[in-house]
Amino acid sequence: MQVILQQNQVAALINSLAEQIAADLPDPASLALIGIRSRGETLAQRLQAKLQAQYGAPVDCGTLDITLYRDDLNQMGYQQPTVRATEIDFNIDNRYIVLVDDVLSTGRSVRAALNALADLGRGRAIKLAVLIDRGHRELPISADYIGQVLDAPQDQRVQVWLSEVDNREEVTLE
Repeated sequence: MQVILQQNQVAALINSLAEQIAADLPDPASLALIGIRSRGETLAQRLQAKLQAQYGAPVDCGTLDITLYRDDLNQMGYQQPTVRATEIDFNIDNRYIVLVDDVLSTGRSVRAALNALADLGRGRAIKLAVLIDRGHRELPISADYIGQVLDAPQDQRVQVWLSEVDNREEVTLE
């Protein structure tokens, strides 16, 4: 295991993402952050706090579970997938949705999230924010807001560790 980013570097990337979003979407009333479980959820909550401080106004934030929308359930060896709640307590119609995830690679998780969001309503636009873009797309999906591009070999995993979930804060290559 190789540590790629340490705690202060992760914090700097989150600050950068918040600045990118605020510059692109200056109206907090039309913005909603939706994090993909589980680390995307944590990142969305951190971005919410930073954006609320920048805007001086509230920003809606929710969590999306994509388990049943994944196209790899059979390949992952699930006997019975663990489905957790989607927690979006606001209307997404006609809103700028920023979908938040930790790592963008093949694009399959984002595709699943887009399908799940389509079942909830029709946003004005859906944009993607990721902490790490590691490449190796299998679908034509790209991020609008990127913390860092990391050119990692395809056979190695980029893992984001966040203190709220993992009791440590770093990005590793495994």
